[in-house]
Amino acid sequence: MKVSVIRSSSDEEDEIIFRCHTLSDDMDRLIHRLRYGEIKFAGYDEHGISTIVASDIYYFETVDNKVFAYCRQSVYEVKERLYQLEEVIEELPFMRISKSMIVNIEKILHISPALGGRFEAVLENDEKVIISRLYVPILKNKFGVR
Repeated sequence: MKVSVIRSSSDEEDEIIFRCHTLSDDMDRLIHRLRYGEIKFAGYDEHGISTIVASDIYYFETVDNKVFAYCRQSVYEVKERLYQLEEVIEELPFMRISKSMIVNIEKILHISPALGGRFEAVLENDEKVIISRLYVPILKNKFGVR
């Protein structure tokens, strides 16, 4: 991919042009981020309320009817339900991997088969999450595996 930067005069509006044969998922996410900025969530922990940038989140998980956002070293409660989060982050590299979990696929180091048709994903923070067999074909498709 060729990237060009052309400086314009100060009276011209800034402009970004994508010239491509096909629009890939990565380019689509980049366009969304440029248009709307980074998606942020309010996260609650023992210190109070924090702003969490979506790209810092490794996964969301429902535990005892509460939804938590897991980051590199912190865990925050978020007030949205998983189905609401799916709608908000649909343009981002997240996907549901079980009834109770949504994972950031950019944080996955590798996946491997587990028992019962499920898969196990190892994340960048060395956590392991189980991918339900219902979602394995979708994940394989996202990774380009047949």
